[in-house]
Amino acid sequence: MKNIKLEGIISPILTPMKQDESVNLEELGNQIDRQIDGGVHGIFPFGTNGEGYILSEAEKVEVLEYTIDKVKGRVPVYAGSGLISTKDTVRMSVKAQELGADILSIITPSFALASQKELYDHFVEVAKHVDVPIVLYNIPARTGNKLLPETVAKLAKDVDVIVGAKDSSGDWDNLQAYIHLTRELEKDFYVLSGNDSLILPCLKEGGTGGIAGCSNVYPQVLSSIYNLFKQGKLEEAQMAQDSIASFRSVFQYGNPNTVVKKAVSLLGYPVGDCRRPFNYLSDEGVAALEKVLSENKEKGMN
Repeated sequence: MKNIKLEGIISPILTPMKQDESVNLEELGNQIDRQIDGGVHGIFPFGTNGEGYILSEAEKVEVLEYTIDKVKGRVPVYAGSGLISTKDTVRMSVKAQELGADILSIITPSFALASQKELYDHFVEVAKHVDVPIVLYNIPARTGNKLLPETVAKLAKDVDVIVGAKDSSGDWDNLQAYIHLTRELEKDFYVLSGNDSLILPCLKEGGTGGIAGCSNVYPQVLSSIYNLFKQGKLEEAQMAQDSIASFRSVFQYGNPNTVVKKAVSLLGYPVGDCRRPFNYLSDEGVAALEKVLSENKEKGMN
């Protein structure tokens, strides 16, 4: 298994699309370079912002193959390989490993309600088929299944290749429990915040970074939260953390994926819309977004 530290700001990179909703690989390459030049510490295709939920497996293979080739080892590539069934997740995870992904991010199954035993068994079975570090991905608001801290701790203890967890619940107590219940293991275990507003609190508590959708818009600002924290510049890190609040406030007008992708488009990059039907932002929302982007540009945020 690759020995990789899962730390810093990982960009769940958006998937640019053309007007006909086909994947725009050329612009994906531009965004990969933009993110890495902006200082992010990892590239993560098929996160929530990458619309992994709506891409076909063939598209995922195409995008992952292109991403790995484009990144060229500059930062680790995290591949979102989780699907609903265990069988399909095994197949996608094995394929991601074959293509050269450095890390697998595996989301909990969705739609049908799963017990903690079923979730445990699911991840154990997938892990048997790969030799790549696995990050567990908890986002219950989207999947309907919450991965409890006790289950994360048991998986971390029992399965060698499970080396981290991303918590996108937005529940600070849950994120803290992920950190506290895994800190005494006889191996390194990495806890990442999936909520951009909790990156610095996560780091202060003993977590190692964040998978940050807002980095698609402000890669330098988001990566600076981690970098400043590691340098001991806590006040500056807090200022960077606080600076994204105005942008995140626009999420009240629509799906955060749609807001993020629209923002990148308004910055002048031809990334297209989210794939239908998840692509609507009201006129009021667009106006609020334009206002925030303009204000943040004047502040030098990028």
